[in-house]
Amino acid sequence: MSTQTQKHTKSRKRVRRGLKNMKRIELIRCSKCKKPVRKHTTCKNCGTYNGKKVQKVRVPKALRKKKVREEKVARKIEKKEKKKE
Repeated sequence: MSTQTQKHTKSRKRVRRGLKNMKRIELIRCSKCKKPVRKHTTCKNCGTYNGKKVQKVRVPKALRKKKVREEKVARKIEKKEKKKE
């Protein structure tokens, strides 16, 4: 039997063995938006956890402006429809 050329340190040995025990990430579906989410975390898409709104979700500025414009247009259309009636 041959001898070792170099000693493996405790940390090097433990790192190698630790990688074998890595668990895969378990995903579930968000109850509100149906996107995949890690277990026991809030949904980054809609900000809900366990069916309740927990976190405010920031929408990018470009989408915010677009959404505001769409809401204004929708209000104008509603006003016009009410005047016709």
